[in-house]
Amino acid sequence: MSTAPIEYAGFWVRVGASLIDTVLVVCLIAPLLIAIDGWSYFEATEAALTAGVTDFLLSWVAPAVAVITFWLYKQATPGKMVLSAKVVDAKTGNTMTVGQSIGRYLGYIVSTIPFGLGFIWVAFDAKKQGWHDKLAGTVVIRSKSRGPEPVKFENA
Repeated sequence: MSTAPIEYAGFWVRVGASLIDTVLVVCLIAPLLIAIDGWSYFEATEAALTAGVTDFLLSWVAPAVAVITFWLYKQATPGKMVLSAKVVDAKTGNTMTVGQSIGRYLGYIVSTIPFGLGFIWVAFDAKKQGWHDKLAGTVVIRSKSRGPEPVKFENA
């Protein structure tokens, strides 16, 4: 753990990180799906909705493995890294365990089902925890002084 002052990462920072991660996943997965299934993959037909094992592996398994791997080795997904945020164990501030990271990822389902209320909860919670964080025992933190150095004015 760093000795720099830290704070819980708020709702909008986490929304921004999620948007960055979503764009990255789409940019990586969509070309692969197009290469395998062609543009017909994006047509709203029954065949496109049941594309099979490849679709399941690329759309569901690969992102889950990537996110969990980033959490375990970098404490953050690329979106969180850009915004200087980290996901850590709520009690120790250390890297999550494998069990916590899998639980946190599966907790996304719980947070999503009731109209995304589990994610919106971050805006109102004292520790800025979503339901998935509470279930996994994690928090998202970031340093208070994120710039290279504080602003200083000579004539102030």
